[in-house]
Amino acid sequence: MGAAKLAASVYVTDPDTIQTVILEAGTSPEARLAALVTNPAAWEDGKLPATTPAEPTPKGDDAETEPAARKTAARKPARGRTAAAEGTSGQ
Repeated sequence: MGAAKLAASVYVTDPDTIQTVILEAGTSPEARLAALVTNPAAWEDGKLPATTPAEPTPKGDDAETEPAARKTAARKPARGRTAAAEGTSGQ
């Protein structure tokens, strides 16, 4: 990666460790992490750095084909739960 530096601190999730990483303002993060910062305002020159496809992130066998986990909608409370909250027997 070139001399692209961050204008602001940014939090990203490292795809290898699945942990949150803080990329500090004024630093030039590694290319694999810099590619995760997609907001031009986060960079000093206001432009996204050019990333090269020659630097793939090593992943598991089928990590590319796995669908992202979906967040399920909240379910309604079990029947009688509202009655319990009201202090009645629900009958």
